[in-house]
Amino acid sequence: MAIAIKSTPVLSDKVAKNFVTKAVSNESKKGSIDFSKQVSIAQQILKKASK
Repeated sequence: MAIAIKSTPVLSDKVAKNFVTKAVSNESKKGSIDFSKQVSIAQQILKKASK
């Protein structure tokens, strides 16, 4: 037996505009994580291991 293909939901009007504005605002809030401390610790460990 064949499996029925479900239709893809489509956003429209206010819901679509709200989705886009939230997506844009969340994209601008995107942050980054500073791993410089962990990298320096890893480099120290590797220096000790190579001796």
